[in-house]
This record gives sequence, structure tokens and C-alpha cells, in this order.
Amino acid sequence: MTHAPFHPAARWAARTQFFCSGFIFATWGVHIPTVKAHYAIDEAGLGLAMLAAGFGALFGISRAGRWIGRFGAARMALVTGGVYALMIALLTHMPSYTGLLALLVAFGLTTSVFDVAINTEASQLERLDGRPLMSGMHGMFSLGGMAGAVSGGAALAAGLAPAWHLALVAGVMAVAVVAAARWMLPAALTASETPAGGAPRLSGSRRTALLVLGVLAALGLVAEGAMYDWSVLYLQQELGSPQQQAALAYASFSAAMAAARFGGDALRARLAPAPLLRASALLAAASMTLVLLTPSPWVALAGFAGVGIGFANVVPVLFAAAAQVPGVEPARGIAAVSAAAYLGFMAGPPVIGFLARASSLTAALAVVVLFAMALAVAAPRAARAAGGGTRAPVPSAD
Repeated sequence: MTHAPFHPAARWAARTQFFCSGFIFATWGVHIPTVKAHYAIDEAGLGLAMLAAGFGALFGISRAGRWIGRFGAARMALVTGGVYALMIALLTHMPSYTGLLALLVAFGLTTSVFDVAINTEASQLERLDGRPLMSGMHGMFSLGGMAGAVSGGAALAAGLAPAWHLALVAGVMAVAVVAAARWMLPAALTASETPAGGAPRLSGSRRTALLVLGVLAALGLVAEGAMYDWSVLYLQQELGSPQQQAALAYASFSAAMAAARFGGDALRARLAPAPLLRASALLAAASMTLVLLTPSPWVALAGFAGVGIGFANVVPVLFAAAAQVPGVEPARGIAAVSAAAYLGFMAGPPVIGFLARASSLTAALAVVVLFAMALAVAAPRAARAAGGGTRAPVPSAD
């Protein structure tokens, strides 16, 4: 007999947190051209700003496992998620470019800890329910990204001042994050995952397993981060689209990714991870090639959708694998792989910015194709790194 699902309210709370995370990040993506114009910076300056967020994220990720171990995922999600939401309102209110860099360091720190907290929650829920949940949770992030991009584009088309739009998003998202945190799992279930006094040293094989998973996650998230941070600007700057239409690049990518992730749990339950990752990466590479070769904004939008489908299940599979490495606490495994993933997610887009300055944004975004191909080649290592445990758990029976 199959066990009943555990804490349905906690599942919906986690889904809400993932949705809010995607919505806030999409709002930042839509307003990257706004920030670029407001502070009168070029692609290199924008790349440095993204790198500042990356430094903050890496600092936060290095502390996330310890903080979650001490306070629990729910409390850390409440604090860091609430602050993360409110900071989006400050993007156009810093007194100088230096102030923007400082804000983005804090933005990256809170984003990364919030991300590890909600992924730890999702991993624990998946284990307690005994059925696939992680891809659906990340689908809510993508759905939030789509909603944030579409609403942001609509706000721009309606003539709403960017400062007012950012303030509105900050207020609504902060309320939603704080309210959802009340229904997350009790702290005892997530705080115990990483002891506050410090975890024992990992053996060489476990470190290697986490390193492999982290490198693969970084490859995927360099490309995913490029879509979040550069797709809107690419459509506007390289293909001459108005900002309202350019915002659809992010929406197309996020919508397709969300749809694929909502079907991803069924795929994870039925397919081995290596073939799934390989096929996904090849689809992403082919779709990004189409984006870079077409002069048509509408064909490019279709290409961005293909990229979204291709990268949809890379992170859910690898984060689930990190939570299943034998002898490693789930929160610690996720935090370790997240550190490498965030290095790709945050450092990749600035690198693309510097390459764009040296050549063109079109040439720089070819990095997405290269990294997707590398991920396809390396996909079999994911299953071996986690001891074959990257499939989602199946319901236990009496």
C-alpha cells in the first residue's frame, strides 16, 4: 500500500517560494536595459554589475548549509526571500554605479541562500512523499519567470514608470514569500540536515562526486543565466526589437522551460538521467544555434523556447542527484553543487558581457552552444557521480 503524501500545505508553500523566486528574477531580467540606461553603463559595466551579484552569491552559498543547519529552511527562506524581494525596488534608486554594485552584492547573497533553502525543502519533501517533485518545483520557478516577464513587458507597454513597477513587484512578492514560509516544513526536519556544529570532512570519492555534479550544473547554468540576463538585450540590440517585444524573449524561454519541467518529474521517473541530460543538452544547442543564425525576432523567440525546453530538467536532475550522494546530507550536497552552479550562473553572464564588448553579443552568446555541447558529452558522469541515484524516488509500499 502506498503511503499518503506528507504535508500537502508544505508542498504548496515550496511551490509558492519557487514561483516568487522566478518572478523576482524575471523582473530583474526585464529591467536590465532600464538599469543599463539609468546608470549610463556599457556591456562591460553591466557585466561587472552581474559579477558583483555573483560574488555575493558565492559568499552566501558558502554559508547557506551552515545557516540552514542552524535555523532551518523555513526561517532562512522567510528572511532571505523577504529581503531579496524588497531589494528589487532599489534597482533605480542607488545614488551611483558604485551603490548599484553594493546592492547587487547583497542581492546575490540573499538570492543564493534563499535558493538553497527552498531546494533543501524540495529535496526533503521529495524524500518524505516518496515521489518525484523537484522538476515540478523548478517548473514553478520558470512559471514565475514567465509571469514576471509578461507582466513586466505589459507594464512597460502601458507606460508604467520602472520605479513604480519595481516597487509594486517588491511589495507583492515580499508578502507572498513571508506568508508561504509559515507553511513550510518544521525546522527540525531541515535544520537537522546540516548540523550547526559543522559536518565531518567528506571522503575523496564524495568530494569528486559533488565536484562532477557541480561542474555539470555550472555548464547548464552558464547557459541558463545567459538567457535570463542577455536574451532581452539580444532581441532589442541585435535584432532591433522594441523593448516590449524583447521582453518576450525571456517569457518564451521561461514558458517553455516551465512546461517541460512540469513534465520532467514523469520523465525522471521513467528515464535514466544520462540519456535525458544528453538529449536535453543537444536540443538546447540546436535551438541556440537557430537563435544566433536567424534575422527574424519571431524565429528567435521560437529558438529561445527550444533552449528553455532543452535546459528545463538539467538543474532538477543534478540537484536531486546532489541530495542523493551516499553519505552526504542533502542540504550539504545541494549547497556544494549550488556553489559551482552559481559560479556558472553568476559569472557566466559577465563573461558574455566582456566577450560582447570585444566582439558582438551574437558571437558571445555562442558560448551557450559550446557549453550545451559539453554538457551533452559529459552527461553520463552525472549518474556515475551519484552512484546511479539520480532518478527520483518511487513511492514505497507496505
